[in-house]
Amino acid sequence: MNQNEQLIKKFYDCFGKRDWKGMLDCYHEEIFFYDPVFQNLEGVEAGAMWEMLLRNAKDLEVTASRIAAADDHGSCHWTAVYTFSPTGRRVVNKCRASFTFREGKIIEHQDEFSFWNWSRQALGLPGLLLGGTSLLQRKVRRQARKNLDTFMASHNLSNSSK
Repeated sequence: MNQNEQLIKKFYDCFGKRDWKGMLDCYHEEIFFYDPVFQNLEGVEAGAMWEMLLRNAKDLEVTASRIAAADDHGSCHWTAVYTFSPTGRRVVNKCRASFTFREGKIIEHQDEFSFWNWSRQALGLPGLLLGGTSLLQRKVRRQARKNLDTFMASHNLSNSSK
């Protein structure tokens, strides 16, 4: 396993232990993160998102597989199993992650997963019926952003690049 593959493995090992500080240690200070719910997060925002999610996680299980990396880029598949706290519904979210590395750290992290598949598990009938629509996607994204902004404000976190 090369250095970048070890970095990816460390990230997901920390994720599974709910060690957000260890996860952030894998990130470059100029990290760019994207996923279908939070969309574009930069710098402190990405770290705050992981901290917020992991502080609220009660029963999280994370597994990573197919970790592969070269000098500049890497990828893996990962699965998170957890209870979505707003609804109490069990979620099995299967993701594919892509990474770009700089200076021995992750500078870009993009997660891909089916929003519809996630929303039908997390939200039940509304997600099943509307998870493929931009209406529900916008609503979930706005709520996620509001939660992150509130968390950052309550922990005196700010993104100096914004």
